Amino acid sequence: MRPVQLLSEQCQSGYSGPVQTTISARALAALLGTWRDRSPAYAALADRVRLLVLDGRLAVGTRLAAERDLAVALGVSRATVSAAYAALRETGHVASLRGSGSVVRPLQRPSPANERRPPPDADVLDLTNAAMPAVDGLQEAVERAVSRLPQHLGGHGYEMQGVPELRAAVAARYAERGLPTRPDEVLVTVGAQHAIALLARTLLTPGDRVLVETPTYPKAVEALVAAGGRPVQVPVTRDGWDDEALRDAFARARPRVAYLVPDFQNPTGATMPAAQRRAVTDLAARHGTRVVVDETMADLGFTDAAAPWVPFPGDVVHVGSLAKSVWGGLRIGWIRADAGTIRELLHRRSPADLGTPVLDQLVGAEVLPDLDALTTRRRGRVRAAHDVLHEALGERLPTWDAPRVDGGFSTWVNLGEPVSSSLVLAARARGLLLSAGPRFGVDGAFERHLRVPFTLPAAQMPRVVDVLGAAWEDVARLPRLQPGPIALV
Repeated sequence: MRPVQLLSEQCQSGYSGPVQTTISARALAALLGTWRDRSPAYAALADRVRLLVLDGRLAVGTRLAAERDLAVALGVSRATVSAAYAALRETGHVASLRGSGSVVRPLQRPSPANERRPPPDADVLDLTNAAMPAVDGLQEAVERAVSRLPQHLGGHGYEMQGVPELRAAVAARYAERGLPTRPDEVLVTVGAQHAIALLARTLLTPGDRVLVETPTYPKAVEALVAAGGRPVQVPVTRDGWDDEALRDAFARARPRVAYLVPDFQNPTGATMPAAQRRAVTDLAARHGTRVVVDETMADLGFTDAAAPWVPFPGDVVHVGSLAKSVWGGLRIGWIRADAGTIRELLHRRSPADLGTPVLDQLVGAEVLPDLDALTTRRRGRVRAAHDVLHEALGERLPTWDAPRVDGGFSTWVNLGEPVSSSLVLAARARGLLLSAGPRFGVDGAFERHLRVPFTLPAAQMPRVVDVLGAAWEDVARLPRLQPGPIALV
């Protein structure tokens, strides 16, 4: 097909962007996970693909697997897949291009009324990101940083490793907690996600095995896989990490890198005990694994039982950030590693970007020495929202298993039934945006779980639970699946 002809047909279909890639039937089936729920098969399949698009797990421009191939991979009739794709076209999530199949399209126009989305004038509660507004005192820190900016205006401004003030502040924070650190052992990044992606490109070669928790922070896994890593999963629950599973994963896979979130793990809220941290360090040394620990939540313990943050030993790579503790709009993260690793990271960084904005770094340098004081009020507000959420869940949805946590921003709820994706879509129609459990799994697992952040003010958490309760009733009214083939009308 000639490019002009393809462009013309894309425009006629309502999709004018490039076709980026094709997802195979096998890969799409893995992403879908346990997609069947109580609704008719074609509707359940369409809903699950729709959720993958909304989550960003299926990128705009992705060509979906052919109907026949997907039907074989899922073990359903081709008519079921055809009806699902038709439903996706009707809601505007997919465009069908002649000769090119069905392609994920951007949602730029109003969707039909039968899409499950909140009305245009709804007061939407967005909990897809477990994040909060800026801490009190950030404005003053910004003003102080601006007053210090003239000291840097005479330079070129391309601070590849980071301004000296911020690297010194990060190093001092580690030293205060028992890990002696020099400023040349710190690299400032554009947030923690940038740090993880840079580490992945530096430490991994295609095909290397990477130990990851399951469930875990999905963007980190995406960065590791994009660098060629092959995930080796170790389960983590509300009770933490299983020692035997960790030992087996290190010995069996001998991973090149292990990515862990040891403090108020996202999404479970678990914290790794000191003895287990020592065991992980020993296992990594024995099997030649580089451990990367994500400490973005480390400062957010809010109960008396929360263990104080203690860094891993110096041969472990530490990733930190101010996004959760201060504000997501302050794009400051860092990597703490030995000086040789920092030099290698700088070499890898230079082709991709030219450093972190200087003014943001100066704000970070103002914030870090007073971080404990700045986050004290935040921790109080988070604890209040956590307590109100759990009280409301206990009253409205007593069959859910919603563990209390000692820190972080979310609880990992066991729903008791594999309906997380259906529940998220039902809640979305009522104005509550959440991420379904499978978003946090490598292979589409966790349909029985739902991450519920408590980052809204405590006064709003009962409303969150009210919407969840109504959505739960919506899901309960879906027709039960019957054995045998499903007739399409």
